[in-house]
Amino acid sequence: MAVKIRLKRMGAKKNPFYRIVVSDSRSPRDGRFIEEIGYYNPLTEPKTVKVDNEKAINWMKNGAKPTETVERLFKENGLFDKTETTTEE
Repeated sequence: MAVKIRLKRMGAKKNPFYRIVVSDSRSPRDGRFIEEIGYYNPLTEPKTVKVDNEKAINWMKNGAKPTETVERLFKENGLFDKTETTTEE
């Protein structure tokens, strides 16, 4: 089973809010997911990103691949710095 870390769109029309979820790559964007690990709100200033770093790192160690957008959000918030240091130990 190919597992991805991706955004699940929530909120109203023209008022997006995203949850960062771990899901099977074959399930629909807003469909079933395995675990919710955070959220992203692009409408606040500055943009709000809240991620459970331990869960995200654990999922990536187990083979979950983040999508391009989620990977960018992780890099902006310094999550990949933590994953690189933990894999070297």
